Amino acid sequence: MNNKPSWGAARRESRGDSYDNIEPLFVELAALAQDDPRREALRTELIDRCLPLAEHIARKFSGRGESFEDLLQIARVGLLAAVDRFDPTRGATFLSFAVPTIMGEVRRHFRDYAWSVRVPRRLKEIQSTIGPAVETLSQRLGRVPRAREVAEELGVDLAEVTQALIARNAYKTSSIDAASDTDEAESGGPSLLDSLGTEDPDFGIVDNYLAVKPLLAALPDREKQVLAMRFFDSMSQEQIARQIGCSQMQVSRILAKTLKSLREQALRD
Repeated sequence: MNNKPSWGAARRESRGDSYDNIEPLFVELAALAQDDPRREALRTELIDRCLPLAEHIARKFSGRGESFEDLLQIARVGLLAAVDRFDPTRGATFLSFAVPTIMGEVRRHFRDYAWSVRVPRRLKEIQSTIGPAVETLSQRLGRVPRAREVAEELGVDLAEVTQALIARNAYKTSSIDAASDTDEAESGGPSLLDSLGTEDPDFGIVDNYLAVKPLLAALPDREKQVLAMRFFDSMSQEQIARQIGCSQMQVSRILAKTLKSLREQALRD
């Protein structure tokens, strides 16, 4: 007996306020022939459901010298590409594929039309390949990839990928007299100039780093290795335990003891 839900049932189950269960609609879409009259109607339904996602991403990029209306149209183009290119058989969620695809489309617009500060050609070339690489890796991994994974996918140095990502901020300059928040632009909100000279809250992070740096250097090799794997490589305690040949409980004790010692020394100094 075939217990596979019908297309109609899949569509009913996939309706809702989120994108959590939208993949059954893509399975249904892929099963339809190209000339099936139901195909265009289903594609339109998918696009309509995901339009709020394009709007949300467009707002994230507003305030960089481009009008929100233009960004919204570009984000919608990215959404169309995501709907047409998503492969539900790969196991990834649509959201994990659509977000980097749409963001990549918006970033390509800034790359092609809004460079205002001179950026080396090499970084521009790498930056132009990051978007497609992120889309491919997101589909493969089921999540947004890390910079190191993008570098490996492109076959370039991690430092170059990092510099290319930073270079995206050189798309377009903004007046320091303009409102710093686009939502406050019409209401005469504070400008960037108003915030110049104020204390940067990130200075505290720098102070903390300078205080802890010599303490980290003085740690035994094993403690330094465990900290690096946990907080720089984002490894779980189980993964660390397998790597250094001990139990997960021992890793937990090493972390707790080392962090407590660092905290006490930093506060005392």
